[in-house]
Amino acid sequence: MKNLFIILLLLTSGLTKAQPFKGIKFEHGLTWAQIKAKARQQNKYIFLDAYTSDCVPCKVMAKEVFPQQKVGDFFNANFINVSVQLDVSKRDNPEIKRWYRDARLIKATYPIHAYPTFLFLNPQGDLVHTQEGAILNPDEFIAKAQSALNPITQYATLKKQYEQGKRDSTFLLTLSCAALQANDWKFIPTITNTYLATQNNLLTDENLKFVLAGTTKSTDPGFNILRRSGTQADAVLGKGKSAEKVRNIVFQEVVFPEVMQDGKITDLGWGMAMYSGQAVENVNWADVKTKLDAQYPDLSEAVLLSSKPTYYQFIHNWPRFCQSVTAYLASPYADGLNPDYLSSYAENVFRSTDDTTCLKTALSWCDKLLVGAGTHNVGYLYTYSHLQYKLGKKEEAITAMEKAYKAAVKGQNEVLATELDKMKKGEKTW
Repeated sequence: MKNLFIILLLLTSGLTKAQPFKGIKFEHGLTWAQIKAKARQQNKYIFLDAYTSDCVPCKVMAKEVFPQQKVGDFFNANFINVSVQLDVSKRDNPEIKRWYRDARLIKATYPIHAYPTFLFLNPQGDLVHTQEGAILNPDEFIAKAQSALNPITQYATLKKQYEQGKRDSTFLLTLSCAALQANDWKFIPTITNTYLATQNNLLTDENLKFVLAGTTKSTDPGFNILRRSGTQADAVLGKGKSAEKVRNIVFQEVVFPEVMQDGKITDLGWGMAMYSGQAVENVNWADVKTKLDAQYPDLSEAVLLSSKPTYYQFIHNWPRFCQSVTAYLASPYADGLNPDYLSSYAENVFRSTDDTTCLKTALSWCDKLLVGAGTHNVGYLYTYSHLQYKLGKKEEAITAMEKAYKAAVKGQNEVLATELDKMKKGEKTW
């Protein structure tokens, strides 16, 4: 019996023995300076995963991509790996807290505008490559990292060659593609427009993508392409993309100075922008229309209608915001409106007001979203569910949130499960 007990004990201990971790092995217990010193000593590149505590795509990468064996095999062989949280939360463990100072330094030193951002440094500690945004395909993720190891494809190296005067069209095309992959939105307009200046035909499929990405001002060559050849451009870029880009530029150049004092516009890429400044209290919309009529008579009415929701959001006047969105949706200019814009309008109402009329109005916008492929869109279902819940329709809200949960990828599930649990318990979700 004793021998049997020993055998069973050995079998049990063998079964419960921890299996070796197969994914990326991130450094622990070292400072940023020590990690760079280790990279120099071992002559290895550094891979830095920059994330925040509430970033869902970051969590997906951490759970679904980093642990994969082929990813770990490649990164562990070629890099000193470090994962750094760049925000502060109440849940931070002691190791994250020890990195607060280094995290601030990293955030101030390197071009990090969104999360996750992946930084690649050479053994000497120089930044040579950046990649912004989650890459859920492990093979694609490895391929992006391979670009960081090759001086010919390193983004920082390519930019340095540009700064030194290299301007042949093949190189400019390579750098334009690399800038887009890196989501370097401060540089993208410069490099794409420099490349487009070497092209005779801006209406090719490839060039139109650069036109959309690089056009940020009415003086850019792509502006009139999108304005005058919108139908042809949209056949490549997607319905409504040309008009959306043109209206955004007209808003920023003509309307924004009239509705915001000391205003600042930060380009976030792909048509998204962040606006800041002091909103004008009483905008004279007749004067705004006069200025639009003088410069863009064919666009005046459309730009005016699409501008008002942005202004009323600035001043947190949610009844007027809802009225202006509804008026815009009822106009012929809303055809081709990016549904993500409408979803963000509805989410802003949910998060910002308890006004029942506004909430019901926003809910009606969601009805326009939840059709076709939109019926399985996690973001649309999330917003719809919260509006229902805030209006007291608990069962409808739970049903929609459960549908969102089933449609979500694993990293999103944690957030949705928390919201769903609150709804079932009758707790506040806003």
